[in-house]
Amino acid sequence: MRILVVEDDAPLAEVLRRGLTEDGYATDVVGRLVDATHAVQVNSYDLVILDRGLPDGDGRTLCADMRSRGDGTAVLMLTARDGLGDKVEGLDAGADDYLTKPFDYPELTARIRALLRRPADSQTPILTHGEIEMDPASRRVSRSSITIPLTAREFALLERMLRAPGHTHARTDLLESVWDANYDGLSNVVDVHIANLRRKLELPGHDDPIETVRGVGYRLTPAEAST
Repeated sequence: MRILVVEDDAPLAEVLRRGLTEDGYATDVVGRLVDATHAVQVNSYDLVILDRGLPDGDGRTLCADMRSRGDGTAVLMLTARDGLGDKVEGLDAGADDYLTKPFDYPELTARIRALLRRPADSQTPILTHGEIEMDPASRRVSRSSITIPLTAREFALLERMLRAPGHTHARTDLLESVWDANYDGLSNVVDVHIANLRRKLELPGHDDPIETVRGVGYRLTPAEAST
């Protein structure tokens, strides 16, 4: 899952970036309306956390613009404007939720989880593929009814693949969706995490749940062959 944080308060933005990254979300941070507008036009996000009081404008205009373009990305407004009129304006602009500052981080993450588990027409609350089952809300994964403990990154990788089980996922696509845009660490980080994920999902007498497509990336083994 990839999240865009639009927040001009640098210390708060850094707290959010660190917390969300530790929770397993790929997190991009911008502090101006113009940068946020560019980011949502060139990248695909699962959620935008949007401050209203930005140096170059009202974040509400970004939300309204997204909705006018048919962009249904979930938007959580996070702002110090706590008046009823401000909340109504934000929600009328197309925001899915509105949280005022100061706030408790656990409440923010609970609201994020609630927004991200709202099923789109093409999604179901429980993701399944063969004997693999994932509940994004509780963050539980199992195979053949056996619970599989995963790290935040492993969970994010598997969720990405489960949402498009027939698709071959390029390493660059997985890197961009699970790590943030500024990641500059090991070039084989995706391979390392996929290897760990594959090992955890393996069961005696069962096929490898993840296939390597040489020169391209990875895909889930077809369901009829993974049981």
